[in-house]
Amino acid sequence: MMLEEEFMTKSRANPIKKSSANRLVLIDGHAILHRAYHALPPLTIRSGELVNAVYGFTTMLLKVISDLKPKYLAVAFDTEKPTFRQAEYIGYQAQRPKMEEELKGQIKRVYEMLAAMGIPIFEKEGFEADDVIGTLARQACRTEKRGKKKTRKNAEKIEVVIVTGDRDMMQLIGPRVRVYAPIKGLSEAQFFDEEKVQREIGVRPGQIVDFKGLTGDPSDNYPGVPGIGPKTARELLEKFKTLEKIYKSLDEAGRFFNPSVVGKLAQGKESAQLSKKLATIICDVPIKLDLKKCEFEFSEEEREKAIKKFKELGFKSLVERLATPASAKASAGRQKTQKKRQGEGQLKLV
Repeated sequence: MMLEEEFMTKSRANPIKKSSANRLVLIDGHAILHRAYHALPPLTIRSGELVNAVYGFTTMLLKVISDLKPKYLAVAFDTEKPTFRQAEYIGYQAQRPKMEEELKGQIKRVYEMLAAMGIPIFEKEGFEADDVIGTLARQACRTEKRGKKKTRKNAEKIEVVIVTGDRDMMQLIGPRVRVYAPIKGLSEAQFFDEEKVQREIGVRPGQIVDFKGLTGDPSDNYPGVPGIGPKTARELLEKFKTLEKIYKSLDEAGRFFNPSVVGKLAQGKESAQLSKKLATIICDVPIKLDLKKCEFEFSEEEREKAIKKFKELGFKSLVERLATPASAKASAGRQKTQKKRQGEGQLKLV
């Protein structure tokens, strides 16, 4: 296994000191899988099967569990079926290359690993993982509100953390929803809340779709308003707040912005509206969040299944991380005894 020890050393991070008793962590499966695939060199097992994406994904998963200490945990994936966005706009993501076969072949292994660890997978044909996560996050927050009505003193307050490298997800950030985004490959990550989004992107989380409606998104291949760049988009949203209010106030906008800006907005209205629609994460996908099934207990049986799967894939360092305290103590004892014997042997040779 190439570079495994080096990568594991870089991937370890201090866990957050204060953990939430009711934290729901939602992982954007394909986003993390893609990042893992491109972050690591080719890693193969004895059969020649490529597993670098599986290894990187699993390492990131263990880091998330260690750092975020979730009470509830789930992973969402895209499906191979076209989404409603392709039906709405034929050019949506048209420039993106198809998933490489070397990566596509590793998805099944990731599903097997998640099943071994008892972590549920959510996906829905016709929708992206973003939409699935948005729906689950909204349902989690609604569960909290219903709880307050029924038992105000004992209501379960759900904190949602979304693990993704996709900045579109930041539109979901709110008082009880944050994004945990990997940086520098997989070994480091940072939190994004409402304040950090405002500081780094220049708009509030709820304005991200309006921002994309104006500027477009080259990675997803929708145009926005031709000629309107990020700086102008921020200024427009600072003044008028939303895309809809911008277009309701085009006459007024002429008092604050160059006539050419107003002209571009007028000509690009249809494109702006379509772009905002494509950028908007759907939060009413027909799926249901079952917190009980998402509860991350990681029983001894699941631990053993995961260890078996890691051994099958040759992930030696990951096996060590999942060792139970008893087995780790026994292993340390054996190593101590072995060293003592080796020392005694050396003494006899002197």
